Amino acid sequence: MLLKLIFGLGAVVLLTVAGALFSAVDRAPLIDRHAEISPANIEEAKRILDKNDPRNLSPGAVRTIAVKANEVDLAANYLADRFARGSAQVWLGKNAARVQASWRLPLAAVPAFVNFETSVPAGRGLPQMSYLKVGAVRLPGWAANKLLHYGLSEYFGAAEVQTINTAIRRVAIAENELRLTYRWQPQLADTLRNALLPPGEQERLRPYQEYLVSITRLPRTDNIPLTDLLVPLFSLARRRSAKGDPVAENRAAILSATLYVNGRDLSAIIPEAKAWPQPKYKTVIVNKRDDFSKHFMVSAALAAFAGTPLADAVGVYKEIADSQGGSGFSFNDIAADRAGARFGEQASTDAKSAVRLQQRVAAGITELYIMPITEDLPEFMPEALFKRRYGGIGEPAYNRMMADIEERVNKLPLYR
Repeated sequence: MLLKLIFGLGAVVLLTVAGALFSAVDRAPLIDRHAEISPANIEEAKRILDKNDPRNLSPGAVRTIAVKANEVDLAANYLADRFARGSAQVWLGKNAARVQASWRLPLAAVPAFVNFETSVPAGRGLPQMSYLKVGAVRLPGWAANKLLHYGLSEYFGAAEVQTINTAIRRVAIAENELRLTYRWQPQLADTLRNALLPPGEQERLRPYQEYLVSITRLPRTDNIPLTDLLVPLFSLARRRSAKGDPVAENRAAILSATLYVNGRDLSAIIPEAKAWPQPKYKTVIVNKRDDFSKHFMVSAALAAFAGTPLADAVGVYKEIADSQGGSGFSFNDIAADRAGARFGEQASTDAKSAVRLQQRVAAGITELYIMPITEDLPEFMPEALFKRRYGGIGEPAYNRMMADIEERVNKLPLYR
């Protein structure tokens, strides 16, 4: 009799869970949008970051970040696409934001989506949901917030979550703008760094740093071809991936190479790295130019860690800025950006793509594998000349030139 009761209760629980899961899955997405970022978005983000540079903040300083409604929406959709292969949309209203998102189940035999909806009121500290609707299942706010807090604590660490929660003094929401007021404390720098690059990922960089030391201390001229860094670093990534995560290893290889190529010490993002062995810095070149290697690796890192659309937008934004008083708009720099972004994308899309890139790079590549011919591409154009020749961003002549660059990148042996 007792066994029958136990089995009966078990069956009820299983049926209840199965019913809840079934109710949470839909056949169509609630939100279905492409993730897009423009150079203007990059300019606004840079303005916000410059205003809130930690190096210029004293302990206890109070700052407010104001973000327009369309930028909040764009950022949410981009993050959903990048980290969950989904879509999201945010509407700001009086004292509250409404959020909807959709995530396609990756292993479902037929199209199946988990749709989310919630409302986030203005307040203090990290966001608190009024409710959370998952498909047809609706959770009350207290339950949804417990799940959110648990997830954040597991991913970032409970201490880090508490530090950020304490720092946020106020989140004000209006129909056209979200304003976040925070109080700066020195420990926030470590908290944010650990959130963006967890301690395990920081330690993953050490073997690549040590390998760079051995590569760069070999007798050679002052210039190093970029491929002379990538081949050994990705050979190391391939070996370490045998018992690890190939995407994570590729990202570590790319970040190490990016910092080195740009003459930046790893201790800039990991203070503990000051005690690690240090490589001998030399000029890294591709197509006989060191600026191309910088463009290539920065775009590769952006694509590997944040996605190709962001990498592409940053590249175009930099060229616009250069045309307005720097070295001028250069399509060959754009070609280096696009080639690097494709490299970073191939390195990080999924495990299969990551391993394939490791194998091809480790087997040996030359510059012709990763960088298109650029000698015939226009460069050093001031803004007036650029607009006279190409009309500006998005105009037909500009689009034709960009299409030509994309075709050149597509034909590179590494991406065929």
